[in-house]
Formats: sequence, structure tokens, C-alpha cells
Amino acid sequence: MPEIRTLPSHVTGLPVRKLRVVVERGPDAGASAISDGEHLSIGSAPGNGLVLTDPKVSRYHVELAPVGAQVRVTDQGSTNGTRVGPAMVRGGAVAVSLGTRIELGDTELVLEDGGVVMLELRDTAGGLVGRSPAMRQLMAKVERLAASDVAVLVLGESGTGKELIARALHDLGPRASAPFVTVDCASLSPTLVASELFGHERGAFTGADRTHVGAFERAHGGTLFLDELGELPEPLQAALLGALERRRFRRVGGSKEIDVDVRIVSATNSDLRARVNAGSFRLDLFYRLAVVLLEIPPLRERTVDVRPLIEHFLAQSGKPMPAEALFTGPDLLALEQYAWPGNVRELRNVVLRAQATGEAPQPDPMRRAVAAGAGPDPVDALVDMPYREARRSLLDHFEVRYLQALLARVGGNVRAAAREARMDRTYLTELLRRHGLG
Repeated sequence: MPEIRTLPSHVTGLPVRKLRVVVERGPDAGASAISDGEHLSIGSAPGNGLVLTDPKVSRYHVELAPVGAQVRVTDQGSTNGTRVGPAMVRGGAVAVSLGTRIELGDTELVLEDGGVVMLELRDTAGGLVGRSPAMRQLMAKVERLAASDVAVLVLGESGTGKELIARALHDLGPRASAPFVTVDCASLSPTLVASELFGHERGAFTGADRTHVGAFERAHGGTLFLDELGELPEPLQAALLGALERRRFRRVGGSKEIDVDVRIVSATNSDLRARVNAGSFRLDLFYRLAVVLLEIPPLRERTVDVRPLIEHFLAQSGKPMPAEALFTGPDLLALEQYAWPGNVRELRNVVLRAQATGEAPQPDPMRRAVAAGAGPDPVDALVDMPYREARRSLLDHFEVRYLQALLARVGGNVRAAAREARMDRTYLTELLRRHGLG
């Protein structure tokens, strides 16, 4: 049983347990690494926390993250999978205890306790709000990174607040007075991304009736935020890499090279490491953009943040008040127990809707029946209702459950969800908005 070390009574702050990994067998036997308190990536590519020379290990093979007394083992879409005991994990995650041995190719690792590091307690940082240990760790790391110019890749499901992280990195750093420019790589057609990033000269293509200054130029001296980076077309990945390496670029249709000084922060809700393994995202570009990885936990994993977030949204609306002034105790408990597939964005919609209507969100009869376990068939709870109300309640319940599962499967990516469900994207967006999930 691994030794569990305690902290001296005079030490204050947030204790964060680190993870130690030791290579027991394989070409790198004897090597070890300690996590930074959040995660430890393992693979054959430089930049991993533990780099292995085993030829059967993928570039980004597995990520380990301490979660309470356990360790979350996430296979990053590796070629050969990750073996945990008798189970093989491929592109998924499993929680294990300290002392567990895992196998990557011909390499065997053992997971050990790596000690404790103390982080200063804080509830807010640069617009970020949270009391959970995960958010306090994240905010402390954001404040440290804000002072540097390193490229940061922010990972998280849709609605978790990836742009807020990028904003905080900008606003808390030395570039705060310079521009902060956002490019949503998912909202532009492949033919327009190059123009939006680098600009174009008049006459560069059909419809280019004037010179356009691109995002790189507009962000000069400040921060360029590349949202939904995973949607960047493959042909443009090389162009972006070249601009980052040379710190200069040419407008589309232009011949003059333009020097630029920007800090790059990127975000995605897809796993770029799995795409690197699959060959659909350039490894050298990933190196450039993911010098530091920041992962935002979904709201369902930190429901202790629900109340402070409610009060934050109320303050933003100009009506600061405790959460209890808007929601009753049972309502707050229900909100803290909800899965929040739309994450913080969905919670904000709930707060704004409750403010506008003066009514707390109430579960429909179908959801109450499911929650209470009303009989073997929850439809029994609806048979005494008028037909139209019962039908609407049943359909709403189905749509919410279906959409929650759909979003969970695709990591919150609406475009991928529409493809998966074979639905028109506009209709899917409307359904998500109707149920407070988008």
C-alpha cells in the first residue's frame, strides 16, 4: 500500500497531491517522472512529461491525472492501446488506485504517490470563479503563466469557459493593454481561414474588393486566441506553423513579409493528441501551440462551484445577491446534483432565465418521476395528465436525455454532434438552445 503523507499543521493553502511514475520494465527501465499536480502525459514525442523510447509507444500515448485518492488513466487514441491489468483501454479512460501497474507496448509502469505541493487559496482570478480544488489549481496556474509568453493550449468541453481562460492569461499579463483578438476556426469556411488569419490584398481572389487586415496584424503586441483549433484545415496547419516559426507572414495575394509579435493561446474540445497519433494534425504544430496544456474540468466534476458561479452571474447582471435569494434550498441542491452537459454556459442561461421569469427551474413531471424512481415505468406518472401535456413532457425528457448523451459522446462539439445524429446543424442548435444546453 503506498505511503500517504500528511502535511504539517502550520502549512496553509490548498494541498495538491502529485503523482510519481516509475518505469519497471522496458527499454527505459529505471526512468521516472513526477506530475505537476494536474496531469502527466507519457509517449514517445518530446514534450511529454515522461518520454519513452519504446517503438510500440505512440507519440502521445496516455495521460495520467490524480483525482482524489485515485488516478485517471486516459488513453490518447494510441496505436496499441493501454493495458490496465486484464483490461485494454483504447481511446477511453479508467480510474485506478495508487500502486497499479499499466502497460504501454513493451513498457510497464507503476503509479506511486508523488507527495504534496501547496497552492495559495483563491476564489477568483482574471474573471475566473471557483472554490473547487480543481479550479483553484487552474487559477493559480493561470496567474503564473500570465507573466510569460509561452503558447498555451486550453482543453475543455463546450461551455466550460475556454475563452475566459485565454482572456485571463491576457488580462493578467504584460500584454493586457494591447489587443486581444479571437479567431473561431470552426465558424469560417476553409477558404476564408487563411484570409482571416493573415489578411488579403485587394484582388487576391474573387470578391476581394479591398485590402483586409488579418488577425495576426490586428493582434500585434497582444494575444491571438485560436478557438476550436481542431477545426483548422490541414493545408493551413503548415502556413500557421511557418508564421509562428518565422514571426512573419504574407497576406493572401501579397508579396511583402509582415513582422508580427503575438502571444498564441489556443483552445479545443477535441483531443489533438489523438489526432496527432492518427496523422491528421501536425506534430510540429502541436509542439508550437501546446507548450503548456491547461485542462478545464466539466462542471459536473466540480458542482461545489455552482453557488459561487450563480452569485457571479447575478453580480454581472447588476443585481448582486446570495444564491439563496434567487433559488430555494431544494432548488440549489437540485442544481448541484444536475449533470450540466452544457457546463457553465448552461448554468448561466438557467440563472438569467430565472431572473427574467422570477421562477426557479422546475423539473417536468417526467424528470421528477425518473428522479423519484416512480414505479417500473416512469410513464405511469403521466397517465393522469392531459394528453398534450403528458406527450410534451415525455418528448422533452427524451430530447434532453438524448442531447446530453450525444454531447457527451462528442465532447460537446456541436458540428460533430450533428454528424453523429444525422441532424441538420441549425435544428440541433435550436434544440440545444430550447433545453438550455447550448
